[in-house]
Amino acid sequence: MKEQVFKDGFLWGGATAANQFEGGFDEGGRGLNLADVLPGGKARLKLMASSGFDFEMDTEKYSYPNHEGIDFYHRYKEDIALFAEMGFKVFRMSIAWSRIFPKGDELEPNEEGLAFYDRVFDELAKYDIEPLVTIAHYETPLHLIKEYGGWKDRQLIEFFDRYAETLFTRYKNKVKYWLTFNEINGATHMPLFGLGFSPESPETRLQESFQGLHHQFVASARAVQKAHEIIPGSQVGCMLIYAPVYAFDSNPDNVMHARQEADLFNFFCGDVHVRGGYPYFADRYFNENDINIEMEDGDLETIKAGTVDFISFSYYMSRTDKKEKSAEELGQGNLIGGVKNPFLEASDWGWEIDPVGLRIALNELYGRYQLPLMIVENGLGAYDTVDEDGSINDDYRIDYLREHIREMSEAVKDGVDLIGYTSWGCIDLVSASTGEYSKRYGFIYVDKHDDGSGTMERKKKKSFDWYKQVIETNGAEL
Repeated sequence: MKEQVFKDGFLWGGATAANQFEGGFDEGGRGLNLADVLPGGKARLKLMASSGFDFEMDTEKYSYPNHEGIDFYHRYKEDIALFAEMGFKVFRMSIAWSRIFPKGDELEPNEEGLAFYDRVFDELAKYDIEPLVTIAHYETPLHLIKEYGGWKDRQLIEFFDRYAETLFTRYKNKVKYWLTFNEINGATHMPLFGLGFSPESPETRLQESFQGLHHQFVASARAVQKAHEIIPGSQVGCMLIYAPVYAFDSNPDNVMHARQEADLFNFFCGDVHVRGGYPYFADRYFNENDINIEMEDGDLETIKAGTVDFISFSYYMSRTDKKEKSAEELGQGNLIGGVKNPFLEASDWGWEIDPVGLRIALNELYGRYQLPLMIVENGLGAYDTVDEDGSINDDYRIDYLREHIREMSEAVKDGVDLIGYTSWGCIDLVSASTGEYSKRYGFIYVDKHDDGSGTMERKKKKSFDWYKQVIETNGAEL
């Protein structure tokens, strides 16, 4: 037996999002949300980056795989039993806002939606699996987008208040761990996902995005305070998408550029959530980009009073960047920009694989904030093949996860307070970025395909037993 690095009670598990795997999009009184109008396939990326998306479905032109997901809505007992077989201590999931408030602005919630999550939480409790619940995970109700313009409108703070308080009151005896907004710092890159609107033009994107972010900061802070009031002992975290930024070389201009990009992407939202105020570099950035945040009296006091208890984040890749990029270098980096790193290999979808970057991320976050950390998304999207004997030998996924978990253990030895790890897409689901089933992350294979065919049958991959052993040994046997 190797040395145990992770503390007793470490929260091993898996992560999902309602809009990507739940299905039942028109059942149980649920209303439409953002994901329901995003088409499957790579057309989704174009829409996310464009201005003026009309949020309408065109079923003759596109498919909409999020409508069906992998049918967790009807098969949650089967899936949770498989998670329990792996030994999950925690399951990260989200609640679909439009299942609780179908339009988002109602005064009373939908009882059928609340009852569904009661059943899910009760099933998790049967196996002693702790739920980790994301309140808003790219699931803004469509009515709030069409009628209010998403998070650009301050009225969404009030609607979110009502939604969050409803959840805390209903599930106060079932859920201890909560996250407010998923990958909140990605909103300026992809406002469609995080903020529920398409920018009116490229020129207005930053102004609209940071105004929407301010509204989410206030809403998040209020939710933290309300959770502590309603659920004594509850733990509420923020959730960031994190990518260390490397300078392309030692040119001081590139080093400074990398630092500024890291400040803006990795630390801006974290500073607000954890330190309770806008970071020191915000004023200059706002001035130089003609950003003027409209605030109401008391907003900054609310943000100060509603800081989080822990930090959670997703980690898929690092980013390498330089101040001046040639035409050939533009678009050659990762999903979040930058340039190609010559020292890293990439996944089937072009995401550079950098396990050491996870150790760097953990040290950067803990060094800056000194709060407990939880990795709530990390995994490899890949094409999986079912062999003739029915087996799925995803050794590439095992290799990816093993190397990342080893770097996690190094960070713990460094002194980082890491309390949990939930691998993304523990069961295959619909890709958020491309709307594909074929981009698979799970330990559990789901027989569903991009052309709509498939039986939804679940199959264990080779990684299923490997991850089970990781949990059984608390990460000591890698």
